[in-house]
Amino acid sequence: MGILSRVKSRASEILVSQALGLLGHAPERTYEALAKALRGIAVTEQHRMIADWLIKWFSEGSPGSTWLRRVLRDLHPNVRKRYLAQMLTVVTFRHPESMAEYRRKYGFRPPSVMLVSPTMRCNYRCVGCYAANYTKKDDMPPELLDRILNEAKEITIRFVTVLGGEPFIYDHLFDILERHQDMAFQIFTNGALIDEKTARRLAELGNAGIMVSLEGFAEETDLRRGSGAFQRAIRAMEILRDAGCLVGFSAVATRRNIDVLTSDEFVDMLVDKGCLYGWIFLYMPVGHNPDPDLMPTPEQRNQLRLANKRFRETKPILIADFWNDAPLTGGCINGGRTYFHINHKGDVEPCIFIHFATDNIKEKSLVEALNSPFFKALRRMQPFCYNTLRPCPIIDHPKILRTVVRRFNAYPTHEGAESILEGRIAEALDRYAQRVKEIFDPIWEEEYKWAERWEELMDFPEGRVATRRAGYLRRRAREKALMATSS
Repeated sequence: MGILSRVKSRASEILVSQALGLLGHAPERTYEALAKALRGIAVTEQHRMIADWLIKWFSEGSPGSTWLRRVLRDLHPNVRKRYLAQMLTVVTFRHPESMAEYRRKYGFRPPSVMLVSPTMRCNYRCVGCYAANYTKKDDMPPELLDRILNEAKEITIRFVTVLGGEPFIYDHLFDILERHQDMAFQIFTNGALIDEKTARRLAELGNAGIMVSLEGFAEETDLRRGSGAFQRAIRAMEILRDAGCLVGFSAVATRRNIDVLTSDEFVDMLVDKGCLYGWIFLYMPVGHNPDPDLMPTPEQRNQLRLANKRFRETKPILIADFWNDAPLTGGCINGGRTYFHINHKGDVEPCIFIHFATDNIKEKSLVEALNSPFFKALRRMQPFCYNTLRPCPIIDHPKILRTVVRRFNAYPTHEGAESILEGRIAEALDRYAQRVKEIFDPIWEEEYKWAERWEELMDFPEGRVATRRAGYLRRRAREKALMATSS
């Protein structure tokens, strides 16, 4: 990363850090300062759209104004400075000059987020999980993780999501956080290993946001994670909140818990426990004993979309829906377009849910792995469809995943990963994708007119979005003609 890019990135962080209450604790002053800061670092049209939405959300009387007061009241100053400010500047408002510099050198835009699973060990034995199969000898060596993080910083990646297994079981986690304070770490945890001492240390370091995993309330969470798991997760949230840490949540939506996850009661509980933001993921039929019948139906997927839209208008919490929010990112972000995953063995995977790889970080540099033919092919195909409410090559366009895995002879990175490519699961995914198409194409056409601006907002090669649009419109015209004939 060049000196000029580093200086501009650091200047943006300082501007946002100051606005987030480091120079005062009055919400009105902070709102004005933050609005000015966001406008100051918004240098692209996409940045300006995001900044305008956030400024409106933060305005007095909106749920964001309550959210902002919570940030000023509850977060340790180090967390505001080292985690929240970095997340905004190196992910949401990333400076285009640093990306252009990288593109000139390596041929494509650098991803903004890296996912790493340094261990697959866990203190829980959840239904459908294979963590019990791993031991400490399977953990990623700390020197390898350190090397990966240094290489990531060289190509402007400074936001890292830490997964597992259970990250807090990894012996070297705090050493890594201390050694890389110029990076922000988003850590997903079941919360059982969080105590007051751990929370105080996290707050002092300030460069980690803690996402506590739930499946809903006690009934839903304990059913999968074991008796008492919900209460331990809630207790962890309270301890983290009281210490001044940034608390978030993570939930997996299934056919069985969707009504709970879309309820006001559930979101109100999260706000009460200190959550400022969180992630909702769809259950994916991958991993140990995958079950396509647990996937939310396409209708339930739309239920989640509508609920999250309501929550953003009424609740002081930001909830990201990994599939339904894809129109905001121009579709799927895997393959290093925006993010990728490195597992405990060093396999470089396109996505946390795509358990296939062609390269291992022990044998390749990070740049070489991101420039692999496998990753390049996935990026060339994106967006996989003009309707980015159907973004995913696993569950919305499963033939794409099968094709690219076989074309580049990608190897499975977990036992049983290949089951998604053929047989019962593949057939179920084909049926699911067709039904998603029937549900979401009309919604796209009615509610997402703003997506016409993609080509100027998203960093796709010139003409790619227009090509996707033309193909989509031709197919839709044929489908509508057939429907009219049959009726």
